[in-house]
Formats: sequence, structure tokens, C-alpha cells
Amino acid sequence: MPRREILTAAEGLELLAFPEDEGELIRLYTLTKPDLAFARQHRGNHNRLGIAVQMSYLQYPGRVLGEKEAPYEPILRLVSAQLAIAPAAWELYAARDETRREHLAELLPRMGMEQFAGTHYRSLAAWLEPTALQTTRGLVLARAVVEELRKRRIVLPPVAVIERLCAEAATRAQRKIFSLLTDGLDTEHRTKLDRLLELREGSPYSSLAWLRSPPGPPTARAILAHIERLDAIREIGLSAEAGLRVHQNRLLQIAREAGQTAVYQLKEYEPARRHGTLVALLIETSATLTDEILDLHDRLIGSFFTKSKNKYERTFAQQGKAINDKVRL
Repeated sequence: MPRREILTAAEGLELLAFPEDEGELIRLYTLTKPDLAFARQHRGNHNRLGIAVQMSYLQYPGRVLGEKEAPYEPILRLVSAQLAIAPAAWELYAARDETRREHLAELLPRMGMEQFAGTHYRSLAAWLEPTALQTTRGLVLARAVVEELRKRRIVLPPVAVIERLCAEAATRAQRKIFSLLTDGLDTEHRTKLDRLLELREGSPYSSLAWLRSPPGPPTARAILAHIERLDAIREIGLSAEAGLRVHQNRLLQIAREAGQTAVYQLKEYEPARRHGTLVALLIETSATLTDEILDLHDRLIGSFFTKSKNKYERTFAQQGKAINDKVRL
């Protein structure tokens, strides 16, 4: 099970936060006539208020009010006003947790909802995989899970469970991405990829660092050096379709992370991750080199025109006196 956290403390609070807008609160927590009649069927003001508040929590955000958890003050005031019951009645209701559980068991079938279980966990982990293949943003994944749970009328589990589910889906998606990137690589390909992490002959830098060298000034030598790097990547023989199997956002993300990772750290990756990371990096580097070669060419041709123009202007200025004399003659 993944142990990494994918949500910050602020994102965890934001995920199941209540709306602050008064109009939105009224829209979400205005009880219907059947809801009011259902609540008033229970004996005692504290029970009526308690089950109505629990009903509101299940309606939105879709979770259960925790044991000994005080309800959100605006919701308590809004619900108590509709029932014409003092908010202080909640204290009496909260004193007996058995009643809260009994009311929850009564509310779930009435609202067409069910408790979150292991089968839902596994089902959602599989459902979330396509989204996890596109992004690693924890909040995006968690929001997708919350929305799907609401559609399925399943009670939201604690944030920690949602976070663990998203982390597991993200880990599975990452493994699948590396598998897609390395699909079709034979032993020779993998050996060539590993050699990129070794020192280049006659250089204190690795071959990978050489491939990612900056373009430098717009000279013919710089263009030829970049073409040499591009040829070195093509000699590895990577499939042209390798980058098309993975969502472009994830491909760029892996490549950028690899670009900021030291060579010795890349060597410590497990083979599937190391080779997949290098494939993504080479695909991105190949595209970058191509763009830089074209840019260098444009800048070099532009410099030729600029030099020619300046030379013409200097020559014209030097010969200006002789030209004027000829014109006067």
C-alpha cells in the first residue's frame, strides 16, 4: 500500500468543506415537506433535530457526522429554525451515540444510500485508473472520487481513506505508464539506455548530460553539435509510437522530473522505472533538440542578413564621397 501523501492539509480540509455562501447553504439544507414530516415523527425535540442534521450531512457533503463531532454551526441554525427547535437541543442528542447509529441505519435506506465498504474501494480504485493515467494532482483525483461516490449514493469515507485510494490508483497508473513506455524494448535497447548514465568518453559528464546540453550561440558548429546529439538518440532505436501510448501531460511530467534528477539517483531506480523514465526523457529531448536546431538555423540565417546589411551600409558610407563627386560631375 502506498505510504505517500497526495493531499496537503489545506486540500484535505477543502475536499469536504461546507459552502460559506448563505444562498448556497439555504439551497442545500432546506428540508422538504416529507423531510420535515419524517423528522417530526420522532419523539423529543432533540431526536427530531438530531436526525434532521444527520440527514443534512448525508445530503451534502455526503458523509456521516462523526462521533462527538459538533455540527457545522450554520447548518445547525438553519435546520433548527426550520423545525422550530432551539439549537441547544443538540447537546442532549449528542449524549447518546446509540441513538445516532440507530438514526443513521434508518436514514440510509430512506435516502437510497449505503455505507462505504471494501468492494467499493476496489471498484473505485479501478474506476479511477484512467484519470490517474492523465494526472498526478492529488486534489483532482480526490475530487473525482468524491463526485463518483455521490453519484453512486455511497457515504463518503474519511479523507484518509480517499487519499489512500487515490495514492494506490496513482501508483498503479505510474507502473502502467512505465510498462507502456518500455513495451517493445529488448536487451540491446535497455543496455543503450543504461549507457546514457555512464560518463561519456573524454568528458567529465554523462552521455545524458551531453544530450541535454544547451544550444549555445547560433553558429554552424552549434547546429552540427545538436544534430550529432539528435543522431545519438535515434541510434538507440526507440519506437516512434512509444510516446503516443501515454498521455502527453504525464509524458512531459516524467521527462521534467527526470531532468531535475541527478544521474546517480536515476541509477538507483528499479529497471522498469529507470528505463521508462529515460524513454520519456529522450522523447522530450528529441523534440527539444529538433526545435532548437530550427531556432539556431533561423537565428544563424538572420545573423547573415544582419552582417550583410551592416557591411553594405559601411561600404556605402565609405564610398559616399566618391559617389557624390560622380553625381556632381
